[in-house]
Amino acid sequence: MKKIEKKDIWLLIAQVAVWAVVLFALPLATLLSTQDMTSTRTSFLVAWGLFQSPIVVYFVNFYLFGPYLFFKRRYWLFVLCNLVLILGLNSQFFLLYYHRNSIPNMPPMDANMWIGFFSGMLMFILLNCVIAAVAIGIRHFIRTRQIKQQLADEKAKNTEAELAWLKNQINPHFLFNTLNNISSLTQIDPDAAQDAIAQLSDLLRYAMYETNKKMVPISGEVEFMRNYISLMKLRCNEKAVVNSQFSTSNSQLEIAPLLFISLIENAFKHGLSSNRDSRIDILLTTDEHQLTFACDNTNFPKDDADRSGSGIGIENTRRRMDLIYKDRYTWEQTIEDNIYKVKITIQL
Repeated sequence: MKKIEKKDIWLLIAQVAVWAVVLFALPLATLLSTQDMTSTRTSFLVAWGLFQSPIVVYFVNFYLFGPYLFFKRRYWLFVLCNLVLILGLNSQFFLLYYHRNSIPNMPPMDANMWIGFFSGMLMFILLNCVIAAVAIGIRHFIRTRQIKQQLADEKAKNTEAELAWLKNQINPHFLFNTLNNISSLTQIDPDAAQDAIAQLSDLLRYAMYETNKKMVPISGEVEFMRNYISLMKLRCNEKAVVNSQFSTSNSQLEIAPLLFISLIENAFKHGLSSNRDSRIDILLTTDEHQLTFACDNTNFPKDDADRSGSGIGIENTRRRMDLIYKDRYTWEQTIEDNIYKVKITIQL
């Protein structure tokens, strides 16, 4: 059984209030105009006689026939139950007809009067049918809104879970590459290796404790990328040139954490060669409402045997961009003169 929530109680109160206004409108108008309690009581009895059936039909359809018959596609049973309910609530019309001869002081009625009587009875029954349809319509509207809200909530939860999964994919990947670089450096320059370990410690501290938020200050991300690039340079030889430029006019602008690390890592993976001249240029600029990230690198594609990090870099970043900045970013990706270029513009 569905748990009754606070909003369900308020919905019931609102519906009762609306029907109370309809029911007491005539008696109240009578009281204000005549100041006579007898006339007011008579007006109330007339109003109750008129609206008793529609009120019952409305609430039974809204809370019983709608949820358990109509919305479960039991349409024939829904129609049958409504007919029984409406005819049962309006049985006084049939009783009046069959017992007309035994009612004291009942004036004789000619054919035209009976036609009017049955026409009124039919119209009143149709009114009840309309009330049932209104109840189902209101219930359907509320039900549709609830379903849409539930779907939106589920989508938000799934998006958050996917973003967490995508971000967690990044951390062990760059950690693996950096440890390999430091491991090689320990045999050549232990002091530089110690400094690199300190930088790696800062990277891990930021990745573990500062990126749990949906958005982080651009200043922290810039510092993180600078340290990351510094560590990745450890794998470069004298044939490689790495340039990076970060220009942020407002250091308090916020972006999604670790958004461009995969692209930088991809540039070092595919942009360096041990025996050929290579180059990597990384640029990040911001103004009040826009961020631009560009990364150009010489293109040395890995062969099929090298699958390290396959499928994580660009695909990961594009998926995160779709989830976080949908319809608010542009992605330009080209290869010109053996230079791989990617440029991302985000409206903040």
